[in-house]
Amino acid sequence: MKILRNSFLAIGFSLFLVSCGGGGTTGREAARLTRLDGDTFNFIVANDLGRNGYYDQKPIAEQMGRLAEEIDIEFVAAAGDIHHFEGVASVEDPLWMTDYELVYSHPELMLDWYPILGNHEYRGNTQAVLDYGGVSRRWVMPGRYYTKAFEVDDDTSLRVVWVDTTPLIDKYHEEAEESYRDIAAQDMETQLRWIDSTLTASDETWKIVIGHHPIYADTDKDEEERLDLQERLDTILRRHGVDMYICGHIHNFQHIRRAGSDMDYVVNTSGSLSRDVRPIEGTLFCSSATGFSVVSASADSLKLYMLDKDRNILHTVERGRNR
Repeated sequence: MKILRNSFLAIGFSLFLVSCGGGGTTGREAARLTRLDGDTFNFIVANDLGRNGYYDQKPIAEQMGRLAEEIDIEFVAAAGDIHHFEGVASVEDPLWMTDYELVYSHPELMLDWYPILGNHEYRGNTQAVLDYGGVSRRWVMPGRYYTKAFEVDDDTSLRVVWVDTTPLIDKYHEEAEESYRDIAAQDMETQLRWIDSTLTASDETWKIVIGHHPIYADTDKDEEERLDLQERLDTILRRHGVDMYICGHIHNFQHIRRAGSDMDYVVNTSGSLSRDVRPIEGTLFCSSATGFSVVSASADSLKLYMLDKDRNILHTVERGRNR
């Protein structure tokens, strides 16, 4: 059985001692992530990026590259909204250069990027996002939802499942004709059956699911978004013992645990422009800092480091493995 090891559990939401703010260092001086001990399998999570390099996008992209110089990074999981605000029109859209290629140009970021669609991609041509893999060798997107297993060591493995959350939310279907035309052809039941069957067949040590929208989060966005995912997606993830659900969309850091679930619900912040945040039921940590996250898997633990734009560690989500 996997367990959460995190000092913030001892605090508890009921005492309202959760740190939420700009820095979010929980009263301790933040340490900069420059190395990881032991034999680990590491990847970056980045999302809500596309601002044509403005705000904090370029500095964060540079820190992602510098981190990859110092720590072995296997890939980047791009959790949606790579392009604000209207998605892209084609694989030749100039936004591919100004939002992505010219910003994430560090040599150490010339590795596989595994993206998913966000709601802003659905405002444009989503097929162009999938087809961009024929233009860029590092853009690896075999489908709107897909999965891949990775070997951590001889006895440890990691399963990552990328899901397409926008079609799982009713409001986007209701606004399809006006704003989200590509969503009309998406069958949510087919995807939910695929997620269920994929996790049923999974026997990896660690299981991570990455989507764009949060299941639980503090946000002023429509509550129906979370309620739809709680009903449709969360029930599947809980049933199959998923370790972490990682998402974006809200533009801040949040780490949430809910009664009755052994899962860590992680909201990764924006890689360009963030929003304020406050604790809700189950919040263990939150911060309005911009930045990105690093996931590190080993034989003994699964960790996620929340990093600000200067690569300071704001918070660590850690799960241990009983052997």
